[in-house]
Amino acid sequence: MGNKVRVRYAPSPTGFLHIGGARSALFNYLYAKRNGGDFVFRIEDTDIERNVKGGEESQLNDLMWLGIVPDESPLNPNPKYAPYRQMERLEMYHKYAKWLIDQGYAYECYCSEEELDKSREEQYARGINAPKYDRHCLHLSEEEKEKYKKEGRKPCIRLKLEDHLTISFDDLIRGKVVFNNDDIGDWVIMKSNGIPTYNFAVVIDDHMMEITHVLRGEEHLSNTPKQIQLYKYFGWEVPTFGHMTIIVNENGKKLSKRDNNILQFMSQYRDLGYLPEAIFNFILLLGWTPNEEREIFTLEEAKEIFDPSRMSASPSMFDQRKLNWMNSQYIRKLSDEDYLSFIKPYLAKVIDLEKYSDEQLLFMANMFKSEIQYGAQIVDLLKPLFAYHLEENDEIKEILSLESTPKVLASFEEHLKTIDNLEIETVKQLFKDVGSETGIKGKALYMPIRLMLTGQMHGAELVNIIKLLGKEEAIKRLNK
Repeated sequence: MGNKVRVRYAPSPTGFLHIGGARSALFNYLYAKRNGGDFVFRIEDTDIERNVKGGEESQLNDLMWLGIVPDESPLNPNPKYAPYRQMERLEMYHKYAKWLIDQGYAYECYCSEEELDKSREEQYARGINAPKYDRHCLHLSEEEKEKYKKEGRKPCIRLKLEDHLTISFDDLIRGKVVFNNDDIGDWVIMKSNGIPTYNFAVVIDDHMMEITHVLRGEEHLSNTPKQIQLYKYFGWEVPTFGHMTIIVNENGKKLSKRDNNILQFMSQYRDLGYLPEAIFNFILLLGWTPNEEREIFTLEEAKEIFDPSRMSASPSMFDQRKLNWMNSQYIRKLSDEDYLSFIKPYLAKVIDLEKYSDEQLLFMANMFKSEIQYGAQIVDLLKPLFAYHLEENDEIKEILSLESTPKVLASFEEHLKTIDNLEIETVKQLFKDVGSETGIKGKALYMPIRLMLTGQMHGAELVNIIKLLGKEEAIKRLNK
């Protein structure tokens, strides 16, 4: 294994890029870039039945959207390490599985599922809370193997663990971690269909691709001793491991993909109008603490300061409110040109973009720039201005039934008819004139006009609404 830092993110294409996966990829990427290394994108596609069409493309595209660009991937292979999909590496796994059998480190197992279930139940009955394989097939004779084959049984291959062996390693995040082989049992490295299991294939892949550091979620912690045993048998250098804390919801429960209260996939955030810079920044702080008092970081800044020693071993809480706040900060910093480009797809859900100039669209979008937390929010904010509907509730009825309301509306319409140029300052003066003429001010002055123009009591600044609607449309609504 070379001295150059090489890390990898190796998802299975059984779904799309999840918050947890994005964080794993990000921390690996930052660690590589901080140390002048390579970030590898590899696909673990051996779970054929669960693979999702487009899963691989979605994972890679969403990573690149976040700014996490792999140095190597199926689309950008290094011939020295290719291929990057496990189903294209089967021959290699079979070769190493055979070597393990030849060396006495692995053996064929012909046990059926029913027999394995029976063995587990017997162990439970004897008070064993963590049953393991009973090694029924460890010393089968050739005659016994032939008998099983004639019954139509196809063997899997199990790794023979060293008895009473303690396996320890120094975790980048958790410090020293210790396991005992007696608690694990001989595990399957190759299934009976000839497809490798995760713990076997990942060791072969990591070694052949010269991976030096493995940063992954803590759900993989129990896999590590199994993998280290394989490294020991092969005589290969063991990479440095680091296991990131779990992500929990606001109730302290592990984030579940079935938790519909939280959006968890990058594709969902892209569709709703979250900026990749904001998502990256938010994920960066899920389990990692900077050595300075600030929360907003660019990707380039993170590359310079990322230090795995500042990763937390305590669960990280997914705070949707904080993500929304962070995204709003990034939206506000967008230039007019970038903001218009970003917001146009959402404006198109309300209006025909062809009917407006970019200047008009920008004015329209800027009315809400300071209050939206993500792009799609502008749809509901704009709708009342283009699909008029007067809400009905007691508060609205009370305002419209005020004795002063007809006087305000009549005065406002008369003054509006005399104005040719509906600029902001002109409209502000218009309200002053109506107030002076009627002697009415405050809520009694502004709210009836807002209700008649938008149908709602809240929304964008009234002067902006009037400029946006234009003189003809505003008068039309007043007369409704």
